[in-house]
Amino acid sequence: MAVKMWVLMALMMCAGVGLGAPDGGAAAGDGRLGGLSSPNYSGALAKAILFFEGQRSGRLPANQRVKWRGDSALNDGQTENVNLTGGYYDAGDNVKFGFPMAFSITLLSWSAAEYRDEVAVAGQLRYLRSAIQWGADFLLRAHTSPTTLYTQVGDGNADHQCWERPEDMDTPRTLYKITKNSPGSEAAGEAAAALAAAYLVFRDDRDKTYATQLLAASRSLFDFANNYRGSFQSSCPFYCSYSGFQDELLWASAWLYRATRDRKYLDFLQNNQGGSSNMFSWDNKYPGAQILATQEYLAGRTELEGYKRGLDSFVCAVMPNSGNTQIRTTPGGLLFTSDSVNMQYTATATLLLFIYSKTLSSSGSSTVQCSGASFSPDQISSFAASQVDYILGDNPMGMSYMVGFSSKFPQRIHHRGSSIPSIKALPRKVTCNEGFSSWFPTSDPNPNVHVGAIVGGPDGNDEFPDNRGDSTHSEPAIYINAAFVGACAAALGQNKVQGPVGDIASVISSKYIEQEDTQQMYGQGLAKIQP
Repeated sequence: MAVKMWVLMALMMCAGVGLGAPDGGAAAGDGRLGGLSSPNYSGALAKAILFFEGQRSGRLPANQRVKWRGDSALNDGQTENVNLTGGYYDAGDNVKFGFPMAFSITLLSWSAAEYRDEVAVAGQLRYLRSAIQWGADFLLRAHTSPTTLYTQVGDGNADHQCWERPEDMDTPRTLYKITKNSPGSEAAGEAAAALAAAYLVFRDDRDKTYATQLLAASRSLFDFANNYRGSFQSSCPFYCSYSGFQDELLWASAWLYRATRDRKYLDFLQNNQGGSSNMFSWDNKYPGAQILATQEYLAGRTELEGYKRGLDSFVCAVMPNSGNTQIRTTPGGLLFTSDSVNMQYTATATLLLFIYSKTLSSSGSSTVQCSGASFSPDQISSFAASQVDYILGDNPMGMSYMVGFSSKFPQRIHHRGSSIPSIKALPRKVTCNEGFSSWFPTSDPNPNVHVGAIVGGPDGNDEFPDNRGDSTHSEPAIYINAAFVGACAAALGQNKVQGPVGDIASVISSKYIEQEDTQQMYGQGLAKIQP
């Protein structure tokens, strides 16, 4: 009840930027969590899901809650007479990359399936389902024939040479696709996994039409990926696959076996055991496939034992002081895989650790044995919870790395739409060059608070400069949030006292006043209203 009252006070007092104490974040300069014994996981979960509405492409629905966004990219696909509107912009740019987008939908769907009760307790299940469907609908439209999948909309190089709002975007909306003559088994396999996972979210609906469509497309995409094998190169240099396509085929077959219980997918898993990694990402799915297969193994499918060995190796690689640790932690305790968008690896590892801990507990298994230590399910989940808490403010900077959460969070994220005044506040075109000259270089906070966005995170010394030009640390991405949704739901499940968050729409704002009040202040110029 105390936490719920804090949430209500936040909604009444802050009305727009996710101000501090109600979220339980650390005070500025204090690495400890302040006020509450743990962060407001319900509020963080709500904001993590809300972020996806700010990333939407296409015609926005009437119930859109992120009001600083407008319709965009309404003609995507027209050059080839296909409808490729909708879906999500990848990060702080205006390109739709199908490969990481599909991975994001898989993770969101996994979170909804694995932590349905926790998400529902927070009052966020309908919003999570909406986020999943927005992306799944795009994947369905992109799969235009049994051997065709559109994998990208927009020229990444041209887009990155411009700093424009999505609503003003005039860079080429170049289309990229894979076919039987130009295959990309990674992209097709991930899309198959995404739609199979989404099927699990919607299969119990009274109207089975949508779920049936999802599953049929998933089966088709798996066959495409498996029958026309070839490595995905279409999105290079932005989302090249370095791990090959075997991990996506395993990942997709594991999801399809869970969705259908069709023996052919089980046989695929059984006959293709192998592969390992110390990271789980949009490119490398081995640990994800291993946990799905391990869940089957612990339920009695003993022929899949090899996957559990691989998964235990992953746990030993990321747990500190295991004797087999391969991923270091920062002095403040954050898993640190890479100095480039590190938070994606932290969030995905955290999600897997939570799910494996839950799986071990429910199966009656005892520990994961590494060379220098053994870890119980509680120890694994406690470490995972520490990662969620670090992201939400329990860190040496005393900063939440989720925008709009707690009193101290990134103000200058590397994000075009967030950093230029909303089209509703500045209702004229902001050109490519104007964006770079007038809005990108300023040290002012972004005018539009992209509530819920999780940035790339601090460096290996727990330091974060909050610099818009530093994309490796300051840019959010949909696959960071997608992994965090499930991790945050798991943390919420461990903290039973937290109830549903209030109307999250009331914590969305722009620091620029709305159109009818701004036209006289802006005129044709660029005089900003100071926060």
